[in-house]
Amino acid sequence: MRELTLDDLDDMVIGATLLGTGGGGDPYIARLMVRQAIEKFGPVQIVEPGELDPDGLVLTTAVIGAPTVILEKVPAGTEFVACVRALAAHLGKEPVALMPIEVGGMNTLIPLATAVEMGLPVIDADSMRRAFPQIEMTVFTLAGIPAAPMSVADEKGNVVVFETTTNQTAEKLARASVMQLGMANGISCYPMTVRQVAAHGIQGSMSYCVELGKRLNAVKRGEEGAFEEFLGFSGGKRYFSGKIIDIDRRTTAGFARGTVVLEDLQDADRVMRVEIQNELLIAFEDGEPIITTPDLICFLDYETADPITTETLAYGQRINVIGLPCAPEWHQPGMLELVGPKAFGYDVDYVSMEGVTA
Repeated sequence: MRELTLDDLDDMVIGATLLGTGGGGDPYIARLMVRQAIEKFGPVQIVEPGELDPDGLVLTTAVIGAPTVILEKVPAGTEFVACVRALAAHLGKEPVALMPIEVGGMNTLIPLATAVEMGLPVIDADSMRRAFPQIEMTVFTLAGIPAAPMSVADEKGNVVVFETTTNQTAEKLARASVMQLGMANGISCYPMTVRQVAAHGIQGSMSYCVELGKRLNAVKRGEEGAFEEFLGFSGGKRYFSGKIIDIDRRTTAGFARGTVVLEDLQDADRVMRVEIQNELLIAFEDGEPIITTPDLICFLDYETADPITTETLAYGQRINVIGLPCAPEWHQPGMLELVGPKAFGYDVDYVSMEGVTA
């Protein structure tokens, strides 16, 4: 067991923003929530699964909705504790720990604030090591672990708890609830044992997020060789440097969707198009896919190296487009059907950054 320091928190925020691949909500607000929780309730305890009872209950919590809505509808914080307590009551068992369902965006940090308030540790693991827009898009689904029973809560005290037959149905019911409850709510799903987390989760993802953030912060400070160190640690690659010449963005069916077009800074004939569903999903150049989900597409500000979220994209922004390989745990049977391009309705093949197939 170890404590998360405020220095770690600063690195985690920048790492989480990057791993959000443009989505997951801006972690700035969640960072304030964690700092306030630490000041009021004490430090965050980070644990490995081996430190807990293998039969103990692990619950998750996250914000569910559209990032564009979260800009105006700031989380109250009460909805996350409420959804965890509602699910625990439904199960008739108290959790021994919380866990982020995704290490990407504000959902990396919300479980920290919730756990501190509830007096629980947080497991250093998740189910994506990035952000994805839909509940079923986890390695737990590939392992046959159900997302339900699950709970959704809003800041007014409304709570919904339901059972489902498939994780895809869980996504549909949760999204329908969110559309009725203000488009940005708390959710708790994938109740499981510590043993299941150890067997099927992506281990060390929170530590990875901190280390990634440390290296990106070094880039932001302009340290010599920092960008190469950042790419070497992450396995990343710079694909494009351009400015935004067109952007289409809309909130529909519970998601922030859109398309952004960039023109190369040196060669106006080079154009990149990136498709968005909360997160950056597929990057095309000359009509050909060059980075595809589940690998990560990340936008960095050309001057400052700050990760950019999709809701803050604007005409004329200068951007470096970085690709990062997905966590190796994704490369197993069923990956492409669950989180490949065709799972989002794009008739293109997966282009692996590492030459790895599912």
